[in-house]
Amino acid sequence: MLGCQKMPALFMKKSSTAELETFYPVRPECKEDIPKTRFKLRAGKTLSARRWQAAFSEDGHLDIAKVLRRIQRGGVHPSIKGVVWEFLLGCYDPNSTYEERNILRQHRREQYYSWKAECQKMVPVIGSGKFITAAIITDSGQPMEESTDEDVRDNGVMSTSSINSDKKVIQWKLLLHQIGLDVVRTDRALVFYQSEANQAKLWDILSVYAWLDNDIGYVQGMNDICSPMVILLYDEADAFWCFERAMRRLRENFRCSSSSIGVQAQLGTLSQIIKAIDPKLHQHLEDLDGGEYLFAFRMLMVLFRREFSFIDALYLWELMWAMEYNPNIFSLYESAIAGSDSSTAAKVDDKVLKQCGKFERKNVKTGCTDPHSALAVFLVASVLETKNKKLLKEAKGLDDVVQILGDITGNLDAKKACNEALKIHKKYLKKTQKT
Repeated sequence: MLGCQKMPALFMKKSSTAELETFYPVRPECKEDIPKTRFKLRAGKTLSARRWQAAFSEDGHLDIAKVLRRIQRGGVHPSIKGVVWEFLLGCYDPNSTYEERNILRQHRREQYYSWKAECQKMVPVIGSGKFITAAIITDSGQPMEESTDEDVRDNGVMSTSSINSDKKVIQWKLLLHQIGLDVVRTDRALVFYQSEANQAKLWDILSVYAWLDNDIGYVQGMNDICSPMVILLYDEADAFWCFERAMRRLRENFRCSSSSIGVQAQLGTLSQIIKAIDPKLHQHLEDLDGGEYLFAFRMLMVLFRREFSFIDALYLWELMWAMEYNPNIFSLYESAIAGSDSSTAAKVDDKVLKQCGKFERKNVKTGCTDPHSALAVFLVASVLETKNKKLLKEAKGLDDVVQILGDITGNLDAKKACNEALKIHKKYLKKTQKT
């Protein structure tokens, strides 16, 4: 009888792995080259489609507190990941109705496709199911005499042959082939991106976003953030808005100049955290000329995409976003778009506090408002702490630090890492409040 009782658990484990692989199939020739996936679907812990539907009232109000608890226990089932992410990232207000969200969704889709049409007039290949990987204009705005890019040879990309005099247009067009080159390299182990149409969808979204963001435009790494949205959300406009909301959290990480990098502020916060909770390790890194923590640049820039398998990275993101969730996020974002005063939207009472994620709740209670103290920073700190002994004993230079941290690829448990990050966050707040 004992053996029979163990059988269902065995089958569940096998079916969980197989089910995940059907949602995000990997090209056979790439399976040996990607990090091992540790995430498992767990009945009673993972947010299922049934539990998700049950969290809505009859008219569509979402019990976000119940959803957050479930996500923080076991992540989100792949079949509903996209729609759940829309709430976690602030696309929709959990207190809205089905009808209100449908109206807003339709409005946003129309807005996106209007922007896309504007871009298409300037570069007709946008929206064609193709994309470019070769420059279409010179630095001065002159059109290239000919294009060697097979993908766009017959798609009218050169029909905008007049000289480009608008500085914004020139800067944007100069980005397009760089976006294309990054798209080719994005998640290429996945079967999904063997389709040129899917690659083109990613390129279209990034190109439209770059046109709208006059300040930052496009920076390498945004493709890694956007890619999962394209896979999870069927409608391109929905994927765009999900990406746009994610970028509101991450945008400053991509702000680079000749004298600074975007994540520098977060690296500075990371330095303060390690100095406070582990002064010995911080001093050792300082002695190795690593006090600026530049070795953590990639982890923060693309939210651990390189350190985890695709599936585990998605799991990590939703854990982080659930823990960082504040129910005022939708109102704050919409107020920013409207250009109105968002101070009233940011008020937090006891009811709202219960709807916050674990990490955000602690910040609200302690009055911590530092925008550079994101959970991702404490996650990096937790990684450094797990490698504390090895770093102190074996790291004789920055190359050693990079190599030791490189060993975490495929070996990190997302949930354990997040829980350790929460402990470090609590410890750090206590230490800083004393001083």
